[in-house]
Amino acid sequence: MYYTSGNYEAFARPLKPAGVDQKSAYIVGSGLGALAAACFLVRDGQMKGKHIHILEKDPIPGGACDGFQYDNLGYVMRGGREMDNHFECMWDLFRSIPSIETEGVSVLDEYYWLNKEDPNYSLMRATVNCGEDARTDKKFGLSDQAAMEIMKLFFTPDQALYNRRIDELFSEDVLNSNFWMYWRTMFAFENWHSALEMKLYLKRFIHHIGGLPDFTALRFTKYNQYESMILPMIEFLQAADVQFHYNTKVVNVEFEITPEKKQASRIVILHEGKEEFIDLTENDLVFITNGGCVENSSLGSQDEPAAFNHEIKAGGGWDMWRKIAAQDESFGHPDKFCSMPEQTNWMSATVTTLDDKIPPYVQKICKRDPFSGKVVTGGIVTAKDSNWLLSWTFNRQPQFRNQPKGQLVGWIYGLFSDKPGNFVKKTMRQCSGKEICMEWLYHMGVPVAEIEEMAEKSANTIPCMMPYITAFFMPREAGDRPAVVPEKAVNFAFLGQFAETERDTIFTTEYSIRTGMEAVYTLLEIDRGVPEVWGSTYDVRDLLDSTVKLRDGKKLTDLPLTDQQRLALLAVFSKIQGTDVEKLLHEYALI
Repeated sequence: MYYTSGNYEAFARPLKPAGVDQKSAYIVGSGLGALAAACFLVRDGQMKGKHIHILEKDPIPGGACDGFQYDNLGYVMRGGREMDNHFECMWDLFRSIPSIETEGVSVLDEYYWLNKEDPNYSLMRATVNCGEDARTDKKFGLSDQAAMEIMKLFFTPDQALYNRRIDELFSEDVLNSNFWMYWRTMFAFENWHSALEMKLYLKRFIHHIGGLPDFTALRFTKYNQYESMILPMIEFLQAADVQFHYNTKVVNVEFEITPEKKQASRIVILHEGKEEFIDLTENDLVFITNGGCVENSSLGSQDEPAAFNHEIKAGGGWDMWRKIAAQDESFGHPDKFCSMPEQTNWMSATVTTLDDKIPPYVQKICKRDPFSGKVVTGGIVTAKDSNWLLSWTFNRQPQFRNQPKGQLVGWIYGLFSDKPGNFVKKTMRQCSGKEICMEWLYHMGVPVAEIEEMAEKSANTIPCMMPYITAFFMPREAGDRPAVVPEKAVNFAFLGQFAETERDTIFTTEYSIRTGMEAVYTLLEIDRGVPEVWGSTYDVRDLLDSTVKLRDGKKLTDLPLTDQQRLALLAVFSKIQGTDVEKLLHEYALI
């Protein structure tokens, strides 16, 4: 497997890998990374679909990319996906996945046209005082000291950030700024999370710094991610005769390990309560989704809270990874991520409006007609003064293809599930759906006397507790996540958010799809390049642009300099006068 850039290989079809007709594949899980691996096996590996087996413990596919209407509950979306125009592996895949709505076009075509016609942006990023505009005014609000701390992190070698927390490197100047409010609510970072991951995010998305305050950086699917992304992949794979095995729980993968090679030799599964085994040869490829951000998640209801089920039990995804990791040091250290659920949880809730009472409050804040079919909030709206640090969003409606006319389906989440609410004097994890809706309506500006009745009769709200939703953000070091294909592995790979690949950032759709692509290309020795991570961190134009925008438009001459530093800067200016460097600095408003 090798990386490439540009379009020379982007549209090329690789030759059929040698011996692929004699190979089979077993894929553990059916999340985005697993389904991507299956698609790459079919498209680029040219493996026969009937030789590909997807082993899923649940009765439905999709993993964390869900979006369902549950009987006796209602619509549920545990999370939402924010996409970037430089998700190179994702768009490489979806150009080949047919749309399930429009005949003759791909998912990428559909997505591209949608976001061209209806570009995303927010008209109110945050509120205070029960629905008033927080007047962030697209400003980051960073002091010179804070800007220097961010720059220092950007240039710190990875090794110096192993096992370190964000709040060890950032002072209150950063942590009390608009920048940190934008950042942590958009990406779900907590102060105690990994400084290394924070740095990787800064470098990965440096080209989008200017689009963070109003979400012009983002693109969204038409519907929830299950219907817009997962279902087209499922139909593509089923058409290729890929075999899906639901209610099939993989509890362990056993390996034969020698100094010369590492080979997966057996898969241990539970099917309908019975232990079964799949014996493997070198021609049987195994793709393992290790760990899981939505493991142990639980749903409540309109009248019941969601349980905080953080105990890791035999047979779950974390337990499986523990059993695998015990067999070889190169298979990672799951307890680095799953041992502190109080630091890795947050809660979400899906709210469905049932009449015309709530939509006007949504419209007042987003300044758009939520029933227009176009962008509504344009990303999350954060209640800055919420004890839960509550954020909420309504994407294009309908969010579900079968959604009744006149209803809105939106999403609420709180980063601090253990704090009492401002209106409902309970922690978020103690609240029923109705009570979470009450807290949200309070922060939207609904008159206090009307809140309870509106939450009860005008909405259906389903809470979800996810104990490990940010487990991958925990401070870590090299080796804590296994490589996508560990050294000397001959027939297996790791997939998803807890596998290690170069330069990319977890908690993104791109990361899952990239691990699937790299795994397939490596094990089948596919002679076509995997698109490298977009190189904006090495592009002087993006670096200059982000420097100015992060400092809210301040120029180099606005820096607080000593007389000696100012003289040195003037000397530099004299050297670059009349050159392309001067032209570049003018173009990006540094001088």
